[in-house]
Amino acid sequence: MAAIKESSTIQENRKITQDCPVMYVMERIGGFWKPIILFNLSTGEKRYSELKKAIPAVTEKMLIQHLKQLETDGLIIRTAKPVVPPHVTYKLSEAGNELAPVIDAMAEWAFQDMERHDHQCAEGNRYKVDKNQNVFSNNLKQ
Repeated sequence: MAAIKESSTIQENRKITQDCPVMYVMERIGGFWKPIILFNLSTGEKRYSELKKAIPAVTEKMLIQHLKQLETDGLIIRTAKPVVPPHVTYKLSEAGNELAPVIDAMAEWAFQDMERHDHQCAEGNRYKVDKNQNVFSNNLKQ
């Protein structure tokens, strides 16, 4: 792995995250794929192939990279069972589960905005928000 240049702008910005809670969260879950991975793991433990199938647009490299980062940040737990072929599963950690309201708020806003703009998903299905549920994994297609 390449050495980290301590004087880089990115490293200087990371020091600031200690002072700003939003920057701290974005440092942990920022990027395009991390919230999507967390959203998909909200329904429970999944194998790599299930995640790849649920997020077909992500490349294998990006999915593996973000899974490793989320594991390093303590947001997901990777469990490898010593069998042939290898059986690896991913699930949200306690910290990952605590992010559920954050991801849920993002999903709820998206559903409202899609409704506002009469937006349909790629499959042509509309999504339904169950306001009685406080867990984003319970947002189901109609």
